[in-house]
Amino acid sequence: MAKRISVLVVEDNRLVRDGIIAMLAEQPDLEVVAAVDRPPAALEKARAVKPDVVLVDAALGDHDSHRLVSAMKHAAPEARIIVMDVLPVPEELHDYVNAGASGFIAKDATLDAFVSTVRSVASGTDVLPPAFTNTLFSHIAKLALGRKPTEVAEAIRMTARERAVFDLIADGLSNKEIGQRLNLATNTVKGHVHNILEKLALHSRLQIAAYARSGGPIGPVPPT
Repeated sequence: MAKRISVLVVEDNRLVRDGIIAMLAEQPDLEVVAAVDRPPAALEKARAVKPDVVLVDAALGDHDSHRLVSAMKHAAPEARIIVMDVLPVPEELHDYVNAGASGFIAKDATLDAFVSTVRSVASGTDVLPPAFTNTLFSHIAKLALGRKPTEVAEAIRMTARERAVFDLIADGLSNKEIGQRLNLATNTVKGHVHNILEKLALHSRLQIAAYARSGGPIGPVPPT
């Protein structure tokens, strides 16, 4: 039997929190391993249970959800974070992507869209509300193009394999799909993605795709 996707829910509205737990409990491949209502408890649980996916409410009372997403990525680096909101604006999406979010879901989404987003993000695919994708990519692309020449020079030193992975990320492929295309283990692909992020001084696959779509110079592959 395949491993179930473990989910940590961070939501301060008890009714909504209980509803999310109930919805996910009906899915045979999803398992809520913890549900909390405050950032301190969320970080503690993330370190303890190491979830595959963390669902974070964008409106946690007086707490800064952007900061929580960033702290969550440090507490549980392997966890994929989905931000839940009623109607996020592009600027907020950009901030969440910078903080390390991998997906977004509107709270008025259908059940099918909700669970589909959880599964997609868990598999390595970044998910944005369709209406905001172009706006977000455009916004991040402008930041990428605004880099100093020295920063760009540092960003272009990729191996042939890293360049191949980079191009497939830009095409929207997940880590699993990239592995199948390049005949690589998924963990190997993750290693290449990590190296690309460091070389480009970016924080997520979304930003890699945005950088690629912006036409950011990658330059020739150095000889091996």
